[in-house]
Amino acid sequence: MRIVIALGGNALLQRGQPMTAENQRANIRLAAERIASIAPGNEIVIAHGNGPQVGLLALQDLAYEEVDPYPLDVLGAETEAMIGYVIEQELGNLLPLEQPFATILTMIEVDADDPAFAHPTKPIGPVYDKATAERLAAEHDWSIAPDGDKYRRVVASPKPQRIFEIRPIRMLVEQGVIVICAGGGGIPTMYGKDGKLLGVQAVIDKDLAAALLAEQLEADLLVIATDVDGVYTGWGTPQQARLGNVTVDQVVEMNLPAGSMGPKVAAACGFATQTKNEAVIGSLADIDTIVAGTAGTRVRAG
Repeated sequence: MRIVIALGGNALLQRGQPMTAENQRANIRLAAERIASIAPGNEIVIAHGNGPQVGLLALQDLAYEEVDPYPLDVLGAETEAMIGYVIEQELGNLLPLEQPFATILTMIEVDADDPAFAHPTKPIGPVYDKATAERLAAEHDWSIAPDGDKYRRVVASPKPQRIFEIRPIRMLVEQGVIVICAGGGGIPTMYGKDGKLLGVQAVIDKDLAAALLAEQLEADLLVIATDVDGVYTGWGTPQQARLGNVTVDQVVEMNLPAGSMGPKVAAACGFATQTKNEAVIGSLADIDTIVAGTAGTRVRAG
C-alpha cells in the first residue's frame, strides 16, 4: 500500500514546549516509532508541518541586524532540510540498515492572484501573550491573530497548485525509498512576469499540500495525523461525538466549524473526491489501526 502521512505540528513540538533541538528530536523519535511500525510492506511518504520552526528562524534572523532578514521561502527551505534530516535519522535508527531514505526540497507553485495574500491566516512561530504579540507586530510589521488564549504571527497561506519535484519523488517511491517531502507545505513559488521562477513570502498549509502530493502520487491512503483521534461534532460539549466512516457529502452537510480542523477536513475531502481512495484524520498513536481500517475519521468519496 502506498501511504502519504501528513505529520501535524504536535509531532515535532508540543504546544508550549521550548523550541529546543532536543525537544524536537524527542518528539520526532516518538513519531518515528509509530511510522516504523507500518513501514514493512508499505510505500511510505512523509510530509510535515514547520510553523514553529520557520517562525523561530525568522526571529533568529531578525536578531542579526547586519543584513536584511532572509525571506520566508528561504527559511522554509531551511526547515525542510532540518526536519527531514532528523526524521531520516530517527527512522533509520529503527528500520533495517538497507532501508533507503531521501529528503526532497519541494517547490510548490501558488497563484499570484490567490486571495489568501490579502488575508494572512497561517500561524507561525511561538505563542505570545497579547501585549507581547502587539509589540512585536508593531516593531516588525507583522499580522497577528488569536491562537487559543495566546497570540501568534500569521502569514499568507495560498493554495498549492503544482508540485515541481513530483517526478523524482515518484521515482524514489517506486524504488522503495521512504521519502520526506513537501515539508511545511513545500516552498511557495510562482512564475514572475519575466517567466522566471521565484520564491513567495507565504507558508502553504501542509495538509492541503499533502493531499495534492497524495493525489499526484496515486496514493492508496492519506493519513492526516494530529493529536486527537478524529473529527468531532459538538466539540467541548456533552454531546461531542467522533465521526467514524463518512462521505464527503456528509461532511459538507455537517457544516463543521473551521477551527484548526478546517484545512484537515478540506484536504481529506479533496483527496477522497479526486482519487476515490480514503483519507483518514486521526491520532499518530493509532496509525497501526488507521492503516488496518479501524481507527480515525475515515473520509471517502461516496
